[in-house]
Amino acid sequence: MTTANITRATLQDGLASERLFFLVMATVIAATVIFGFTVNAARTHWTFFSLPWHVHLHAVVFSSWIMLYVVQNWLIVRGSVARHRQLGMTGAGIAAVMVVLGIVTTVMAIEEHRVPPFFPPGVFLVLDVAGVIGFGVITAWAIALRRQAAWHKRLMLCGTILVMPPALGRILPMPLLGAFGPLAVFASMAVFVIAGMIYDLRLRGRIHPAYYWGGGVLVVTNGLVGPLGFSPPVLRLAERLTA
Repeated sequence: MTTANITRATLQDGLASERLFFLVMATVIAATVIFGFTVNAARTHWTFFSLPWHVHLHAVVFSSWIMLYVVQNWLIVRGSVARHRQLGMTGAGIAAVMVVLGIVTTVMAIEEHRVPPFFPPGVFLVLDVAGVIGFGVITAWAIALRRQAAWHKRLMLCGTILVMPPALGRILPMPLLGAFGPLAVFASMAVFVIAGMIYDLRLRGRIHPAYYWGGGVLVVTNGLVGPLGFSPPVLRLAERLTA
């Protein structure tokens, strides 16, 4: 009986620790995003009202996802599972809007000649579109597996990591990195996935398969940037958009 109680207590401690880990990861991601856009605002000369309406909408929707991701993990740490599931429906709706809005905003940025100077238009198009589609795929899968907590929480983490490039691109010295800029962004995102893998190894003794799938999507979406970004069809599309 004592052994059973000890085992049960150990499992509960492990679960509590794991839940806290995901809250910490969510908080770090949110802090990174806030820091990235704060730095960008401080070193640029645009005013809030000078930005197009769709940029404001993009900022509100994507920020809502990041904040909701933190709240959802906080609710799990508190044990408010029912509230977590209720808000999950809202999150699913936000995620769907993000995919559409992410693609539309990227296309409009190219049309309005607002692509960062260190990104060729084709690379910018593929990087953003592939990233948001990857986010949509991983997040939809996480929602489908919402009753399998181990898969759900790890896929949600990987999906959220996939929408970090805009913030990371504002933190990293992209003009100095040149052609290595996309690789630096990829490496920065990979750090978050690797952190999850390391935590799994320490807590469970093995890496959960969700990280291989999430990390795989991260590798594929970023691996497509170079080949597709400079491919003739994408270059022609980018040229038409900028005409």
